[in-house]
Amino acid sequence: MRCMVLVSAFWGVLSFTADAQEPTPLFNGRDLTGWEQVGLGKFVVEDGMLRTDGGMGLLWYAPRKIGDAVIRVVYRTLGKTHGSGVFIRIPDQPIDAWWAVNRGYEVQIDDNDDDWHATGGLYSLTKVVARPGKPGEWNVMEITLDGPHTAVTVNGIQVTDFREGDSVPRKEKSYEPDRGRRPDLGYIGLQNHNARDTVYIKEVSVRPLPRGGRR
Repeated sequence: MRCMVLVSAFWGVLSFTADAQEPTPLFNGRDLTGWEQVGLGKFVVEDGMLRTDGGMGLLWYAPRKIGDAVIRVVYRTLGKTHGSGVFIRIPDQPIDAWWAVNRGYEVQIDDNDDDWHATGGLYSLTKVVARPGKPGEWNVMEITLDGPHTAVTVNGIQVTDFREGDSVPRKEKSYEPDRGRRPDLGYIGLQNHNARDTVYIKEVSVRPLPRGGRR
């Protein structure tokens, strides 16, 4: 495998050429290097993991936008009623916790809601085709960003297959995201839903798609 590693002295973040297919960790298991927080809630590092704490907030990865890649998140909720989310395709640096809601997509983590608001779906935009999440256990979510195409698997089972321009329901609730196209390239982030929900995340990594992608 051919790869070139570049180390940023400021961020301490690894970047790989498009030919390298090994995942790059975005969370180092020690601290929040490279991540920034907006909103009242936050994530804390505990025993090598991220843990949600406090009210609604967004922890977002600041060094670069991500596209044409597979984002892998390994998470565990305390139970069926505890939720979170992984934000993708955020076009600009978020200024508050709602910025990502209305300008990006939230890949939901919630095993207690209906199929339009369930784990692996794009919140209120896509209806999940399977519900393989395991509350209280470790789960592996993989989000493939391939140009305008977004696909999500949970524990190896496909849950969402969405392409920009696909039909979506009207916005019904004020807290649901604004509708509209999202960019192919954007920031990603992790949601702290509220003070009652507890979610642990032990891995956030990204793997570039092969040259030419999978379109």
